[in-house]
Amino acid sequence: MWKAAAAAGFSLLLAGCAVGPKYQRPAAPAAPAYKEIPGSDQWKTATPNEGALRANWWEIFGDPQLNQLESLVPAANQSLKQAEAQFRQARALVRLNQANYYPTVTGQASINNSRTPASISGINRGPVTDYSLPLGASWEPDFWGRVRLTVENATASAQASAADLENVRLSIQGELAADYFQMLGLDMEEKLLSDTLAAYEKALKLTVNRFNGGVASKADVAQAQTQLASTRAALTDFGVTRSQLEHAIAVLTGQPPSALTIPPGKIAAPPPPVPPGVPSELLERRPDIAIAERQMAAANAEIGLAQTAYYPTLTLSATGGVESSRITTWLSWPARFWSLGPELAQTLLDFGRRRAQVQGAEAAYDATVAGYRQSVLSAFQDVEDNLAALRILDQEALQQDVAVKASEDSLNIEMDQYKGGTVSYLNVITTQTIALSNESAAVGILARRMTAAVQLIRALGGGWNAATLPAPAALRSTAKP
Repeated sequence: MWKAAAAAGFSLLLAGCAVGPKYQRPAAPAAPAYKEIPGSDQWKTATPNEGALRANWWEIFGDPQLNQLESLVPAANQSLKQAEAQFRQARALVRLNQANYYPTVTGQASINNSRTPASISGINRGPVTDYSLPLGASWEPDFWGRVRLTVENATASAQASAADLENVRLSIQGELAADYFQMLGLDMEEKLLSDTLAAYEKALKLTVNRFNGGVASKADVAQAQTQLASTRAALTDFGVTRSQLEHAIAVLTGQPPSALTIPPGKIAAPPPPVPPGVPSELLERRPDIAIAERQMAAANAEIGLAQTAYYPTLTLSATGGVESSRITTWLSWPARFWSLGPELAQTLLDFGRRRAQVQGAEAAYDATVAGYRQSVLSAFQDVEDNLAALRILDQEALQQDVAVKASEDSLNIEMDQYKGGTVSYLNVITTQTIALSNESAAVGILARRMTAAVQLIRALGGGWNAATLPAPAALRSTAKP
């Protein structure tokens, strides 16, 4: 019974010797509700299973081409592969530090031939062969938690690396979707300009016929030709940006730009409602916040590691083996040797070096706390910015639709009046320019709404959750992740 009491007392002693501050996540500013969510049901989903974003969040847009492109990212994007390799490296570091809980055992077999000169030994004898098989073991008990703290630090760093992997994945997926919808917006503007160009060609033909009939002036013909030429140049210019976006998408999907051709398309519908959830959930849904939080945990462990320098280091060492000058007696009992003993080391005077290390670790931790809180604030800003963008662009789209309808009616009236000879062609050109500008603005607003929806999903974490971060036990496992 006294053995059990002694073991319990020893366990309590070790627990009392644990060094380092206990980690607790610092508080971060969070509002009870998003400011930009309207009081209506605009942001509420129709059915319960639509109440949260899913991992394949881009599927809510219902675009098969986008779905196919996004499916190429996990296996082919090189930035994602780089982040995945960095996570595996961090995971290996956890196992490396975990191994420090156990002794290190070494062994070395040797055969050594030597001869001592007779001028030194006074005896003339031939060479001597020495057969040796020593085994050694050393172990540093974790009395002050030095190993525990290194494991905690490596574990938190590995979890931060896992969150960084998901952050890279989300960024790539979001960038691809944003580039895709911008490209579709350009396709729609290009189609609009192509249709407008055909209308301008008809208008030029009408003006030339009227000039030949003596009804229109040479100036009317020149104005129509100028308008047609400038519109054709603007149509050609769209090819530059469109090609660049297509090339960017190719690289994001792990392909050379020459290997990917995306046919022209259009945005089929306005963006669907994006469920933002409540602000308190955002802290668990953003991988960049998880990175900052895990970095705080790692920095907290660094403080404890700096504090362990104040305590002595105890190392238990043992050496044993066999050694003989003849192979026949190598493994005999008299050939044995051994040594065993502890070693205690303590820094007695360092002129403030350890204190400075602790203060530096504490300052580094404070910096990670500030970084974490800034990440939280930036996350709420991202969400509010894109909620505001969607709300305002939705209103602007309705207003722009009215402007487009009015400019189309005005253009029809001007054309009828021009054909009747009551107005000059300059009136027609002015009205056509206004109509084209309004229609182009409507297409641009639609593309911006789609991009804002993508950015909102990115700001909300894209369906990710911190609960999916690998647990410490999984990081210590030797199985492949």
